[in-house]
Amino acid sequence: MGKWAKTVVALVSFASGIAFGQGAPPPPVAINFDTGNALVETIAPSIVPVLLDPVSGVKAGDATLVLRTTTLVGHACFDAIAPYHPTAVGVSSRLGRRPASESVTNRNKNIAMAYASYRVLLSLYPKRVANWRAMMNLLTLDPDNASTDPTTAIGIGNLAGNAVVADREHDGMNQLGDEGGREYNRFPYADTTGYQPRNTPYELRDPTRWQPEIVSNGNGIFTAQQFVTPQLATTRAYSYRNVNQFQSPPPVDSLLRGPQGRQRYKAQADVVINATANLNDEKKMIAEFFNNKVGSLGYATLFVALSRGMTLDQVVQYDFLVNVAAFDGAIATWNQKVQWDAVRPHSAIRYIYGNQRINAWGGPGLGTVSMRGNEFRPYFGVADHPDYPSGSACFCAAHAQSSRRFLGTGEALGLPVAVPAGSSVIEPGITPATDLTLFFPTWNDFETRCAQSRVNSGVHFQAAVNEGLRLCKPIGDRAYEFLQAHVNGTAPAPQTHCN
Repeated sequence: MGKWAKTVVALVSFASGIAFGQGAPPPPVAINFDTGNALVETIAPSIVPVLLDPVSGVKAGDATLVLRTTTLVGHACFDAIAPYHPTAVGVSSRLGRRPASESVTNRNKNIAMAYASYRVLLSLYPKRVANWRAMMNLLTLDPDNASTDPTTAIGIGNLAGNAVVADREHDGMNQLGDEGGREYNRFPYADTTGYQPRNTPYELRDPTRWQPEIVSNGNGIFTAQQFVTPQLATTRAYSYRNVNQFQSPPPVDSLLRGPQGRQRYKAQADVVINATANLNDEKKMIAEFFNNKVGSLGYATLFVALSRGMTLDQVVQYDFLVNVAAFDGAIATWNQKVQWDAVRPHSAIRYIYGNQRINAWGGPGLGTVSMRGNEFRPYFGVADHPDYPSGSACFCAAHAQSSRRFLGTGEALGLPVAVPAGSSVIEPGITPATDLTLFFPTWNDFETRCAQSRVNSGVHFQAAVNEGLRLCKPIGDRAYEFLQAHVNGTAPAPQTHCN
């Protein structure tokens, strides 16, 4: 991996740590353009603090918005280096083929990636322009150079980034908040589908449907949840055209139908109650690890890149692949979430048990306690979208399957995750009681423990995680085939999208 291995090691360490609220990211560095990797050493470390900024960024748990950022930046980098590859073609651009002499070192690739990422980041986070200019200045690149000369690395980068922006600003996610003809006082990423919950935060009118929660950070301010980006269900995917080809069967245990309906409904809730009552330090830390998608999926990506000794081109291709797999999986999952609008465990448990006593996790540092059913809460805050299928299970399944295909090494993973004592975000200073090392020997272990952690932490029913795994593994295959067509140069020319 050469001279940028130390930065990858630092990023891997940080990616593990941020899942548990530890430390700060390694600062972006001024790379050697000939031997470095701008994506790993400069671009990614510039983006992570913005993603995790609790004021002006997006929460690490807002997976759909995190995925959009990481996927579009990966997309820009892929298109930016395609002209320097023997066969590759861009996804949103066709910029020709540069002479082989320009591909001997990483110089032109790094410069092109920087400018392409810069254009995309300006589109995604226009209020953070100072961050992106600082990133370019650190690389000693002029952020005001808007050349579109396709014979230069700067021109290729600008052309690639601009093509991604043109392709994706109106792909169905309402990134600019202008869909539906809104011109002023826009709301970026606002719902465009007209979704309305059947239940209110104050009344569970239909115990089979999702109920928005009233949430607070303990400062006396309370807000009611909104379904986060339901329009993702109508967003254009990369690796397939018709999202409706991916269908989930009805979540029968949640429907309260038939003579055994109430028994099945209660039984699935009891599984979740018992799971939270049996949380131990390891289960809590696995749940926290996978709850932070930047710190888990991002960590796995960097670990694989380092342990496999990937070249710059391979890192860019692999990063883009796993992001496309999760992004396209999210679209299919959100389409089914909208369709089934299924109740979350916390609402069902409160509905079933009310003032009756249950044994469940009692809150940070309290362990398992006897509580009234209407006092139940998951280990994490309640997610702001319906239960079925599980998004987290989907992302892990798509990531794992696309990785299997790309790496060609079967199930082998060997991923270690160091967890310092007391590093829990939910129970800081308490959990774990001693240093732990989580270890994921195989991709199957990675995806199944990711899925099961959502049941153990009380945020999903078992059916939701099972279906998330089933639904999205094939999308990992689709993502790999999509990537390979572009690497091999056999993909059709980009289409002009008029949304």
